[in-house]
Amino acid sequence: MFRWNKAKPKKKKTAHVRKEPPKPYTPPDIPKFTNYTKREERYMRIIKKYRPEEQKLFPELLAHFVMVMEENPEQDFLGKLYMTLGLYDSHSGQVFTPYHVCQMMADISMGDTLKEEIDRKGYVTISDPCCGAGATLIAGAHAAKKLMEKEHLNFQNHVLVSAQDIDELVALMCYLQISLLGVAGYVKVGNSLTEPITSDDTLENYWFTPMYFSDIWETRRTIQRIRSVMGADYGFPV
Repeated sequence: MFRWNKAKPKKKKTAHVRKEPPKPYTPPDIPKFTNYTKREERYMRIIKKYRPEEQKLFPELLAHFVMVMEENPEQDFLGKLYMTLGLYDSHSGQVFTPYHVCQMMADISMGDTLKEEIDRKGYVTISDPCCGAGATLIAGAHAAKKLMEKEHLNFQNHVLVSAQDIDELVALMCYLQISLLGVAGYVKVGNSLTEPITSDDTLENYWFTPMYFSDIWETRRTIQRIRSVMGADYGFPV
């Protein structure tokens, strides 16, 4: 008997495709607000100025900062450190308000209007056009938190922080501290007299906290845009 041997199929030749290197990760939708790429490039330029052993100190400093704020969130840690080390600009009259004074002002100013404001538009805005490291805002957020707890409300869903300072260093100190508090908000670097926060800003000098991009605040901004079209603008800036 003859055995029939099937011929093996020939492998098709495919053109070699050169793989492109992976692109850096970019968070979805966030670059619109944060200028992610430009700030990442700026970070790389700055960090390269330090030796490798010095670069390792930065994450350690951040970890210590986080632990300090976890242990006692009701404080202006960076502001107090800034003043104690004498880093402030005395020529321009840069003097930070002591935190206990900010607490007193926050307790007085909140009053009974907080609940009325939340009932009216769903949230309350705490603003400071000369924020420094954010002592007034931190005290205000905690004062609002205590009042909202009595109404069984989560302050993170109902407090928006709006801050500005002409000094980029202290403005970013404020940004770090309110971010760690888990508060939705933004800090603008610029002169609040000549370049105040407006609804038509380019957002180039804005720093948005992580909580600002939570679902509830995204939904609230969408509702606000609809209200603005209908002529019921509550002044939500972005």
